[in-house]
Amino acid sequence: MKTMVYDLAKLPIHTLLKPVADASSALARLDERIARSPVGPGFLERQNFTDACASLWIDGELVHLEDLVLHDSLRDIRTPTHELTIARDVLRTRRRIEGQPPGWALSEEGLRGLRRPWAGASLGEGGTGVADEAAAGEVADRGGEGPEDREEDGEAGEDVLDAELAAIDALLARSEAAIEQARKPRPAKGAPAPGAGAARERDPLVYDLDWDEDARLEEWRAVLRQAENFPAVLQAIVALDAWNEIGVLQHAGWMGRLLAAALLRQGGVTTGTHLACINLGLKTIPVDRRRHRHRETRLLAIAQGFLATAEIGLKEHDRLALARQMMERKLAGRRASSKLPELVELVMARPLVSAGMVAKTLDVTPQGARRIVLELGLREMTGRGRFRAWGAF
Repeated sequence: MKTMVYDLAKLPIHTLLKPVADASSALARLDERIARSPVGPGFLERQNFTDACASLWIDGELVHLEDLVLHDSLRDIRTPTHELTIARDVLRTRRRIEGQPPGWALSEEGLRGLRRPWAGASLGEGGTGVADEAAAGEVADRGGEGPEDREEDGEAGEDVLDAELAAIDALLARSEAAIEQARKPRPAKGAPAPGAGAARERDPLVYDLDWDEDARLEEWRAVLRQAENFPAVLQAIVALDAWNEIGVLQHAGWMGRLLAAALLRQGGVTTGTHLACINLGLKTIPVDRRRHRHRETRLLAIAQGFLATAEIGLKEHDRLALARQMMERKLAGRRASSKLPELVELVMARPLVSAGMVAKTLDVTPQGARRIVLELGLREMTGRGRFRAWGAF
């Protein structure tokens, strides 16, 4: 494979200075406001979902925010689509990066871990696939959820049976995959063994067999080494443009945007567990500018996308803070033993709550949970009579 060379010698530094400075100050201001805000944790949790949906939008797919929230909570109201599965991959990858030290995602160990097929078929790898992972996650989540969320409709036994059947289906899928792999002919004795990064056998109708992801990834990392003395925002801009131009991963182009956000975190522009939602900002930039043939236009578009990320984040934070104030107004005149203040804290911390979750957190019955949810005036998000869930957005 002949790889392209991403040259930094003719980088338009003078043109990028002001956009990079503006984006840096705006992102730092957003990060500082989140760190000091009482709605900061809830804001970050919501931003994870919003950024995942925006990532799919950039790639030309539409995923509704509510569908992703319900899918992540295993409360789908319809059969999950392939796009929804990819969005959950993006969401879980964001959470995985946030849960690690700032420099982990760009390290050799981090890149190797993020490329593993743990997140499903959207990474373009083999393995048991999304269905196996989803079924296993569903069993684990339901097992730790407790039956009180399902007993409100008198169907706890049926859900337990469904969980057991899902576990059996996942086991059968893994067994069939192992048997199929064992039936494949092994390389002749004395033939060189494939390396750790060697690609598995892939369907040529789906994959370009000449696409050497390892070589492309090494070329991208070489660009990072050349730009290591740049300011953090400029590093992230160059890294994202280089990722898109080199085309590192065949079926996970969204990974480059998450790694650019990890660069901002590693450089100290965002702190703590805050991973900038750059997909949300890039979504506002016209596609013809983001994919322009001239590099200077693309770099300026990315810089403006970073600035838009901060501006949108500040507005969303203010909206969430206002929603909290509106709910707190309903607490006036309540008894000291009222559960509504605790419910407000729960709703602000999570994008979606169910009757069982409210009952467990507030130590009330499921019927009492539904009653106080109605008192607070939350929005019902599932559109169904059973297994209902509510949210503030």
